[in-house]
Amino acid sequence: MTQPIALTIAGSDSSGGAGIQADLKTFAALGVYGASVIAALTAQNTKGVTAVHDVPADFITAQINAVFDDLDVKAVKIGMVSQRAAIEAIVVALARWSPRLVVLDPVMVATSGDHLLAPDAVDALRSLLLPRAQIITPNLPEAAALLGEPVASSVGEIEGQGRRLLALGCGAVLIKGGHGQGPSSTDYLVTAKGTLALPAPRIATQNTHGTGCSLSSAIAAELAKGADLHTAVRTAKAWVSAAIAAAGRLQVGHGHGPIHHFHAFD
Repeated sequence: MTQPIALTIAGSDSSGGAGIQADLKTFAALGVYGASVIAALTAQNTKGVTAVHDVPADFITAQINAVFDDLDVKAVKIGMVSQRAAIEAIVVALARWSPRLVVLDPVMVATSGDHLLAPDAVDALRSLLLPRAQIITPNLPEAAALLGEPVASSVGEIEGQGRRLLALGCGAVLIKGGHGQGPSSTDYLVTAKGTLALPAPRIATQNTHGTGCSLSSAIAAELAKGADLHTAVRTAKAWVSAAIAAAGRLQVGHGHGPIHHFHAFD
């Protein structure tokens, strides 16, 4: 059997809980070989982000070309891309190499609340990168920001925002409910065929650093292994929920600790 390969294009997290590091851990945990293109460097830990150093767009292009020129990439996950020039470079590279499966996690704000995306990059993300994605995975605030609307507060509003994001050109939208309230954390998968609610018990923990990065990477990993979209999303959500539930076993840092990517191997 050929080893499935997934590529992450995202920012680096110096504390290892989110970004490129979380993506590669997720790929490894799910049996997928991971390649990476670093779009930005961050100085961060479980308490927050203290600095961001953007990788020049031409070097992002060089990394992408190097990977696709040699590796048989089955799926691409795109995470934190903080500058418009970087987004434009990625769009050109995707047009050149035409990967069939692209998962876009529109990372705008870290778990700590720190903003990670430059204001002038939001439009480029929405108009250039989003139409290249088979699925996007915004949380409630990110979905609202992409549309320039208030954060959805009801199922009807969430479905409406999902449909409006779908109309922008992506293949599917997974709006994550982690920022919601109540005993259940429900994600909503919106496609042209309708909306599927994916509930899970809300876990009382502050160890959620890297949750969004890891979910989108898990979806990409499952797609790389050949799963259909609905199966990939269901499997990824179950895996992330288990990783959050096991996060307390790690005891890393003094803020929002990371999830436990390798919980299944303890």
